[in-house]
Amino acid sequence: MRFELVRNLKGDEILGKTLFDGYGKVLLPSGTKLNTPYINRIKQSGFYYIYIEDKELDDIKEDKKIDQLKQSTIERLPNVFTNIMQGNKDTVEESFKIVEDLAGYIATEGDVNTNLYEISKYDNYTYIHCVDTAIMSIFLGRSLDLKIEDLTELGISAMLHDIGKIKISNEIINKKEPLTKQEFEEIKKHPVYGYRMLKEAGVDNKNILSAVVEHHERVNGKGYPLGISGDKVSDYAKIISVCDVFTALSANRSYRERYNPNEAYEYIISNGDIMFDTKIVEKFKENFFIYPLGCCVKLSNGIEGYVVKQNKYFPDRPVIRVNYDHITKEKINSYEIDLLTTFNTIIESLVY
Repeated sequence: MRFELVRNLKGDEILGKTLFDGYGKVLLPSGTKLNTPYINRIKQSGFYYIYIEDKELDDIKEDKKIDQLKQSTIERLPNVFTNIMQGNKDTVEESFKIVEDLAGYIATEGDVNTNLYEISKYDNYTYIHCVDTAIMSIFLGRSLDLKIEDLTELGISAMLHDIGKIKISNEIINKKEPLTKQEFEEIKKHPVYGYRMLKEAGVDNKNILSAVVEHHERVNGKGYPLGISGDKVSDYAKIISVCDVFTALSANRSYRERYNPNEAYEYIISNGDIMFDTKIVEKFKENFFIYPLGCCVKLSNGIEGYVVKQNKYFPDRPVIRVNYDHITKEKINSYEIDLLTTFNTIIESLVY
């Protein structure tokens, strides 16, 4: 599969990865031959990048299982939020089981490379963001050697971290202009709103409650709503805060365009020991990568090629497959450059 900008689609491409709408429904299944109406539908749905089939990159595969789990979770999440708002403890606890399959799969088989750069529109943003944050948090928790029961608990915490936003006016949530001081103060209350909603629904798990109320806390003490710092911030909240910020920056919002993947990644790395816990940022760096599989990059020597493999611990030095001449754009016999062993060459930019 090739990672392609939607604006570059010309038609006749074959969709390499199923696209879902904001409610977990299939927008277009993988294998669909794209045409102008389909491309317009993709654009109108707010997608920025998609995967398309490419015979020269057919070793980059779709993780269909996690896509199915994500789809199911998104479909059921509105009901989870409704159950919490209604305060039915039995129903709430039953709702949490949707995370168990997700955590179990990621703990044993999930491939992190295929899941960090899902681009979604900001309509229904809270549900999409909560599920993406949960998936990423479970991956990060796995790298920190958390047990399966802890990964499930972490996933539930991440899935519910923004539930308090239900209490905030959509006019504020979706406002395109800068928030007033009063509006921002209201936004800052959503962790407390979420904490109270869960308590009222009978959730008494201290790890989940602390993660929800603390996910905007920062290790330097400049977060909210409590202003706590360092080890006073719970471990789950530290993990979720990194994933929350990354997924938020990687999606279009009402008030700004999404960050490029490398920009969002660098933001996390540069804020280690400032906003985020250093150990967790190091694990983020070890296990997540700047450039998605299948994306096209330009190297410092002018050569262009596609990312086909990641090198763990070296997020900016993947393996590149070159299959065309960067000057003439004509096809050539493909070859690979491993940037881990090619010391005098670096990635200069993404090719759009």
